Amino acid sequence: MAVIDFVEWNDAKNDVFAWKFGDNKNNNLSTFTQLLVRESQEAVLFSSGKLLGKFEAGRHTLNTENLPLLRNIFGIPFGGKNPFTAEVWFVNKAVPLTIDWRTDTMRFRDPEYGEMVPLFAEGRYGLKVEDAERFLLKLVAENIKFTSRELTDHFYGPLVSKTKSSIIAFMSANQVGITTISARLDDLSKFINDPLKEFWEDYGMLLTGFYITSIDLDTSTADGQKIAAALSDRSAQNIAGYTWQQKQGFNVANNALSGGSDMGILGAAAMTGMLGGGGGMGQAMMAPPQQMYQNQMPAAGRKEVFCSKCAKKYSTTSNFCPFCGNKYNPCPRCGSDNMEGSKRCVSCGTTLESMQQGGYGNVCSRCGQSAAPNLKFCSGCGNKLG
Repeated sequence: MAVIDFVEWNDAKNDVFAWKFGDNKNNNLSTFTQLLVRESQEAVLFSSGKLLGKFEAGRHTLNTENLPLLRNIFGIPFGGKNPFTAEVWFVNKAVPLTIDWRTDTMRFRDPEYGEMVPLFAEGRYGLKVEDAERFLLKLVAENIKFTSRELTDHFYGPLVSKTKSSIIAFMSANQVGITTISARLDDLSKFINDPLKEFWEDYGMLLTGFYITSIDLDTSTADGQKIAAALSDRSAQNIAGYTWQQKQGFNVANNALSGGSDMGILGAAAMTGMLGGGGGMGQAMMAPPQQMYQNQMPAAGRKEVFCSKCAKKYSTTSNFCPFCGNKYNPCPRCGSDNMEGSKRCVSCGTTLESMQQGGYGNVCSRCGQSAAPNLKFCSGCGNKLG
């Protein structure tokens, strides 16, 4: 029976939490065996599933003075070269190991849109072994070594479950949606850190940091792709200054005109609202944009408006959005907020160029057409000016 005289771990790697000396076939030590434990390591000895002892950094002799239980378990007396069987585990207690994580798809009802949206989150966390005995008893079992990847795989289920439930709880309680969650990632990381810290302490590990780097739409799903396309369309409409209804009308007109038939052109004119008021299609097409809306009354007594930048609702008495600081640029006809530089109102289509290019400043509340300060009635729709 070969007896091992010297035990050490001289090939410690940064991603390995624990490593067992030798193999399962030869665990024969003696009371003369030398154990070398390097800085940032801790050695733990087991025999028949029982803890024999723990050793900090330094050089140790595995005799009955260091391991009093040898006398109880094996009946080993003082002195002499007495053999015994034991497993020697080395635990890496160096700087925290950084591990990347990512959740699978989670469903969340967005407070801004009132619909279920698919999200995913990803980030990093740091771990180090704090209680080597507890860590080995709960995790290592029969493995030769225990790496960060094996740890991630082992805890993937409970880690993702706790992370997802915490993210949904935070976003729901704080009414945070997909367009604003990026500004709250630090708060969210701190919110999740405490319950996860308790979880790892139960396994003898210290959570040194937990960070969420991003929460985004999961575009790997069909509904996620549709929502991403819709958000992209919304941004384009805000910049260009047209509404969803106008876009659909333009698409209908283009499809009809591409057919080359009279019915196609007439159908396009009818669908886009160009045949109205008895003026004929040509007159309607040549008419200024304000006249296309002269039959629509302005929104009287409007008290709230949606911010064109962050989409949050606030009072029309404010000059700036209280949520993002964006300047309130009201449409003179309907009061909707518009992005700076928009050519048309995103809600009603009223031309905004006259206001942006230094028009008269006397604007009709019905059709949005600018007028000279001395005029009392709008030349576009006849509405009495303020």
